[in-house]
Amino acid sequence: MYKIGMISLGCPKNQVDAERMLAQLDSNGFSIADCYEGVDAVIINTCGFIDAAKQEAIENILEMAQLKEEGTVKKIIVTGCLAQRYKEEIFSEIPEVDAVLGIGSNGQIADIVKKVIEGENIYDMPDNELLPLTGERLLTTPEYWSYLKIADGCSNRCTYCAIPSIRGNYRSVEFDTLIEEAKQLAAAGTKELVLIAQDTTNYGADLYGKIRLPELLDALCEIEGIKWIRMLYCYPDKITDELLETMARQPKVLHYIDLPLQHADDNILKAMNRRGDSAYLRQTIGRIREAMPDAVIRTTFIVGFPGEGEEEFENLAEFVNEIEFDRLGCFEFSPQEGTPAYDMEDDVDSDTKLRRGEIIMQDQLEIVTLKNTERIGKIYRVLVEDYDRYSDSYSGRTYMDAPEIDGTVSFTSDNDYDPGDFADVEIIGMNDYDLIGKDIN
Repeated sequence: MYKIGMISLGCPKNQVDAERMLAQLDSNGFSIADCYEGVDAVIINTCGFIDAAKQEAIENILEMAQLKEEGTVKKIIVTGCLAQRYKEEIFSEIPEVDAVLGIGSNGQIADIVKKVIEGENIYDMPDNELLPLTGERLLTTPEYWSYLKIADGCSNRCTYCAIPSIRGNYRSVEFDTLIEEAKQLAAAGTKELVLIAQDTTNYGADLYGKIRLPELLDALCEIEGIKWIRMLYCYPDKITDELLETMARQPKVLHYIDLPLQHADDNILKAMNRRGDSAYLRQTIGRIREAMPDAVIRTTFIVGFPGEGEEEFENLAEFVNEIEFDRLGCFEFSPQEGTPAYDMEDDVDSDTKLRRGEIIMQDQLEIVTLKNTERIGKIYRVLVEDYDRYSDSYSGRTYMDAPEIDGTVSFTSDNDYDPGDFADVEIIGMNDYDLIGKDIN
């Protein structure tokens, strides 16, 4: 029996791809290792979205190359977005790599791994839209929460983004297929279902000629065992009244919207090829908060985009302080080959990007501190995730916190909880982005 290791990097969408590959390997008799010592092959499922992600992927490949030289790892297989985007460079510059596979190869991963172990060097770049959107998964998340990838690819064509060239156009998974997969996840213990895609709010438009996300949410809410449904990657131009009505009406759908806005200056938004201006963004956020006064809004911004002068940055900073987002991430612009923004003039120097990012995040910390102070004394439902015997306390997440992204709540209790249980917790303090509480049950 061949022993296989897996390193999956990058976003949750990539993680689901890795889970499908692991399930194929498992069903074909491979042994899935939890470490790299003595493996016959290691698969590195890479991300190649921004420079930091590319660097992380390269570092992991080089680390495995060192282990291969030492005899710990026998074969190295690179797949995922970096492999799709820089196929020739990987083979030519890292000769220790035995196979470079495009994402369209994922459906044949078991056969390919067997050939590589038996001595073949493989370079396989089929159409990226051959990437399987369905199939069994070997879950890598805790059993009580899991991702449901409802689409892959993207057709938005933001000028800074290479995803369409890597992943292809937007492709929704068929409605009934998603419902069946969600039922299987629930039967396996999933309580929190996290919906993901490059553009979650566009679900169904390509297959059915209309957006069917509200209908999908209604159907998912009928599945026994699912307690929480969370959505990530919601584009502001598709936050419809129907979607907001569904979120407000369905108790299982969390009042949490991940709304990647990227900027708030009209000229920069136009240069990014983002739909809507700052007035439209304000209107959209107002509609969300009117429909769900307790809504938690998470966003991301890019600083240092070409043409971002001090005035454009000030518009962004004022927007952040005006809107007071609950969750916010800030990234420095990273020019990507093959995108329109790569060749744009007026590039902002790295020191200025760093300074602007620090300003945004410092402002956001002050906003979060104020918001968390206002949460002291309130009671929240917490999904328990861990127990620390040294502090004799549990930790978990509220509806306000997406797994592996946002903060946590640590709390004391006289009760015994297992991961995946729910507790009612009164907030008594905070630690920057995290909350501290006590169990009231």
